[in-house]
Amino acid sequence: MTKVRVLLVDDHTVVRKGLRLAFGLEPDLEVVGEAGNGREALDLVESLRPDVVVMDLLMPVMDGVEATRELRSRFPDVEVVALTSVLEDRMVVDVIEAGAAGYMLKESRPDELFEAVRAAARGEVRLDPRAQARLVREVRGPKLREPLTERESEVLSLVAKGMTNKAIAQRLDVAEATVKSHVSSLLAKLGLRSRTQAALFALREGLVDRDA
Repeated sequence: MTKVRVLLVDDHTVVRKGLRLAFGLEPDLEVVGEAGNGREALDLVESLRPDVVVMDLLMPVMDGVEATRELRSRFPDVEVVALTSVLEDRMVVDVIEAGAAGYMLKESRPDELFEAVRAAARGEVRLDPRAQARLVREVRGPKLREPLTERESEVLSLVAKGMTNKAIAQRLDVAEATVKSHVSSLLAKLGLRSRTQAALFALREGLVDRDA
């Protein structure tokens, strides 16, 4: 079994240790390192190359938003799941716009966080349901650079449902590489950086049922 390699980033040692213990009970998840701020996280990502970084937002030296933005720019294959106690702070929206694959609240159940990490590793979007509607309202709308094709719109709606490229390819009976191309194209046309942002856009514009 291939394990999902996880880096924990939080400025509170007690929080990191608690998360490490919890993740240690999951046979398919492996904590490969811990960092106390965003700058430390970037250094460890470079050396450890985790699959997913669980990122706090409010930290000294470099906060989670700045760290996520730089991480996604330097290491596009490494996904970020923001884990925060803040629901209304603008930083929560900013971390999604910085390229995070999703975020969870620290009051979430452990199994919800584990599933968010697994989903991120699969290239799927996961947002805490209590905050999803707020994010949909607050995230800045993209300026459409050119119209989406019918197939791109269809792919966008499936991305918003949390489906991977492989699952979308199976649904549409096309090659996975074709789906990847459609995703890249629609992101470019929308001026967005991540699948999460695309999902939020689709939800806000009513392109997919929010309960789907």
